Amino acid sequence: MDLRDVVWRKSTRSSGGGNGDCVEVADAGEVIAVRDSKDRSGAILTFPRATWHTFIDGTRNSTTHPH
Repeated sequence: MDLRDVVWRKSTRSSGGGNGDCVEVADAGEVIAVRDSKDRSGAILTFPRATWHTFIDGTRNSTTHPH
């Protein structure tokens, strides 16, 4: 999969404390791509769009305490 032309953006859930712990996401059509903003030439994880949305919905609906 060629991801050279995708537009990366920092996750809204990434740490804003200035410590550099951020992930970036990109809409790549059929998949959502995720990478470490500190290692842009490193590994890229891809998730089917439906799987990504299920993950995001789960994080929005979770509590701050583990189950």
